[in-house]
Amino acid sequence: NWIFVEKVTSSCGKYPNSMTIVSILKLEATAFFIAMVWAYYLIGASWWLFFVLLLVPDLFMVGYIKSSKIGAFIYNLGHTYIIPIALLGMYVFFNVVVLLPISVIWMAHISMDRMFGFGLKLDTGFKHTHLGTIDKGG
Repeated sequence: NWIFVEKVTSSCGKYPNSMTIVSILKLEATAFFIAMVWAYYLIGASWWLFFVLLLVPDLFMVGYIKSSKIGAFIYNLGHTYIIPIALLGMYVFFNVVVLLPISVIWMAHISMDRMFGFGLKLDTGFKHTHLGTIDKGG
């Protein structure tokens, strides 16, 4: 069980060392989150901007107002690394400076979510993710 939020259950098998695949993915996400915070520190952008924008990608859950299928699609658009990496590329190739901190914050958000077990959503419901089912039962 990870600190803070819900317990995540999964049907994933276990490695010989008893570490589940989901645990490995959470550990990887934790390392990436730390790397993004470090990268943000290195670029020297404002920390208030970091904290203000950190939860903005959760606005992508607005699609759940319409349906689980639309909600999962829109949520997943905002919770894959594709868009922030594209923004990072725009910073690199076109020198759009504002996109560097935005892309790093966005990737920090995604890795933070995955660190706590909130994965990409399945269209069967908000609690069903690629990391397993989010269970508030502890």
